[in-house]
Amino acid sequence: MTFEKVCKLSDIPDDGVIGLEVGQTPVALVRRGSEVFALHDVCSHAEVKLSEGEVYDETLECWLHGSCFDLRSGKPTGPPATKPVPVYQVKIDGDDVLVSLSKES
Repeated sequence: MTFEKVCKLSDIPDDGVIGLEVGQTPVALVRRGSEVFALHDVCSHAEVKLSEGEVYDETLECWLHGSCFDLRSGKPTGPPATKPVPVYQVKIDGDDVLVSLSKES
C-alpha cells in the first residue's frame, strides 16, 4: 500500500472536515479526537462535496439532502443515499497525515 502525505494534522479542525485532492481523487478528511478518517469527497446520492457538510458523532453529513456516511465504512446511515462512498486508509506520522488510495490486500 502506498501512502501519500496530504496535509498536516493541525490543518484539520478538531471534530471538523477539510476537502483536498490526492492525485485526481477528491478526499474528505475528518478529524475526531486523535483519529483521522478519509472518505471520497463526493456524495453517492447527489454529486456534491461531502467536505462542505458537518461531522455528527461518527458520521459525515451531506449538506444538500442530509445523508450521513459512516466515517469507518462509508456506508450511508439513512436516506436518501443508498450507496456507500469509498473510504481510504490513513496514517499519522508526527504532524503529517498520509492517505493511501490503494485497496487493502
